[in-house]
Amino acid sequence: MSNPKVSILIPTYNVEPYLVQCMESVTNQTLKDIEIVCINDGSTDNSLKILQEYAAKDSRIVLIDKHNEGYGIGMNIGLEKATGEYIGIVEPDDFVPVEMYGDLYKIASENDLDFVKADFYRFVSNEDGTLDKTLFELSKNKEDYNKVFDPSQTPSALKYVMNTWSGIYKRSFLNEHNIRHNTTPGASYQDNGFWIQTFVFAKRAMIIDKPYYMNRRDNQNSSVYNPNKVYTMNIEYDHIRDILIQHPDIWERFKGMYWYKKFYSYDMTMKRIAPEFKRDYVYRYSREMRRGLLQQEYDESVFTPTAWGNIHFLIDDPEAYYVLNSGAGNAGKRILKLQRELETIKHSRSYKFSKLLLYIPRKIKSLLKKLFGGK
Repeated sequence: MSNPKVSILIPTYNVEPYLVQCMESVTNQTLKDIEIVCINDGSTDNSLKILQEYAAKDSRIVLIDKHNEGYGIGMNIGLEKATGEYIGIVEPDDFVPVEMYGDLYKIASENDLDFVKADFYRFVSNEDGTLDKTLFELSKNKEDYNKVFDPSQTPSALKYVMNTWSGIYKRSFLNEHNIRHNTTPGASYQDNGFWIQTFVFAKRAMIIDKPYYMNRRDNQNSSVYNPNKVYTMNIEYDHIRDILIQHPDIWERFKGMYWYKKFYSYDMTMKRIAPEFKRDYVYRYSREMRRGLLQQEYDESVFTPTAWGNIHFLIDDPEAYYVLNSGAGNAGKRILKLQRELETIKHSRSYKFSKLLLYIPRKIKSLLKKLFGGK
């Protein structure tokens, strides 16, 4: 018996309200030759019962029931268990249209792709059952779509919207490069390292300008809303760096984009964490960004002028950066903003030139006073 075309991994932990919708969307795919690997990570609600009911009536479902160890470990177990030619991922509070995996598999197999990814929707549910959807395009550049490209030679592709679930990955490609998730206990954002690895190692990939995946944004139990997980993103980016520096050519090519992703990921963390953690976080954030500057690992060209200015502001004055970005009083924010604008003006060429122009008349006036006296 041949292996299934796509193995779909569903890492599950306490998502009872959403799991039926997810499972219905996966089990009813138009592509029937699939394997559905459900990893129950010690759920304490009825999630396991729901999965057992689906497994009892669908032989394509492989159910793994384990004690709670976290997202990364569960996903890696699923990757080891999967037998499909390609791998897909569905978070259990999300769902997918029934044609998604058939369409993506056709594109991936016809073009011999290491991975293919598509645009997607983020949504919230209304009380009447309707959805408020927002389209997310992976790239701002239309010319990036619908063509085979080499991600390993395209560092700028790391500017695509980060997600691991809007596409499928060739399983042999993942295994060849041992692409797996970080397994730090209790951590979050362990998909960041997986995502970056797929880009730096892949030779043939494609992004598609048709949205499929439906990403929920109203599950308040999601880790992306947890204000007490403070340094999880820092741990993940240390993990990513450890992987990349093992490949000097890859690190040299991607280090600028590594710092780009790190800056924006840390800034997102600043907005997410609880107020009592923000000051300590900013100071660690500042130290890490200073290290990159001292090691000359940045590529200024990948940042906007505003972002590049913010990096230097953070490094030079973390306390002011904290005040400006921590929800402090509006008056304090306005003062700091004016201070920043003044410093920017002072370092500008036009300011230095105008200062020189004013300096010359003052100097002449001073000399005249010495020679002839008077006011």
